[in-house]
Amino acid sequence: MTISTATTTTSPIRAPLAGFAAQILLLAALAALVGLSSWGWVAGITYGTVLCGLLALALRRTRMGDLGWANLVTLGRAVLTGGVTALVLSGAPKLLVVTIAAVALAMDGVDGQIARRTGTTTPLGARFDMEVDAFLILVLSGAAAIEFGWWALAIGAFRYVFVAASWVAPWLNAPLPPKFSRKVVAAQQGVMLAVVVSGLLPAWLALAALIIALGSLTWSFGRDIAWLYVASRVRLEARSRWSAPRQHALATR
Repeated sequence: MTISTATTTTSPIRAPLAGFAAQILLLAALAALVGLSSWGWVAGITYGTVLCGLLALALRRTRMGDLGWANLVTLGRAVLTGGVTALVLSGAPKLLVVTIAAVALAMDGVDGQIARRTGTTTPLGARFDMEVDAFLILVLSGAAAIEFGWWALAIGAFRYVFVAASWVAPWLNAPLPPKFSRKVVAAQQGVMLAVVVSGLLPAWLALAALIIALGSLTWSFGRDIAWLYVASRVRLEARSRWSAPRQHALATR
């Protein structure tokens, strides 16, 4: 008898399907616990469909058959984010919204630690983690905006506006140097928004927290945009200096 040692790959659709099933189960549990409005159901199901569809496409594009433990944790955070989205649009109790959001935020560092310790860090995992963080902050900023004004939505919309701007100005897509302060500002947004949405702070203090969150985010993005602009000008000047002698040499042949 011959024993094959060849490894088998998992279908890239398996994990996204499991994630979608988990999303539906979470929505059903929340509906039974506190009730979900029609808009909450629509938002939750739409979110789950888009999330798992994009994840399946990304897995197929990168030829990854298995998510791995780190990305499974991120998928769990993504499912919780879908629950927060449905709850916010259903006008659910703030304590429940913040509790689920806090669990998702607390798990943020877990997936990265697992990936580094197991040597399974990938560009897909980093992007997946970042997108889940960004959408959770968008949802929490929307919840804060309902009470404090729609200007608070700018906290969550900042990154999406930046991505849209990069389509017009490709130099915004250049890699940025690592900055610890950038990580601090990013982590601060979720914590501050969760505290504000909880309703535990006096109105004036919650408003101050939102202003601080938006101000620090504006500073962080502004600094990065300025760095990217200067770097793009340096690259452009370097290319022009390199191409000028080359064109002159070709012309004198």
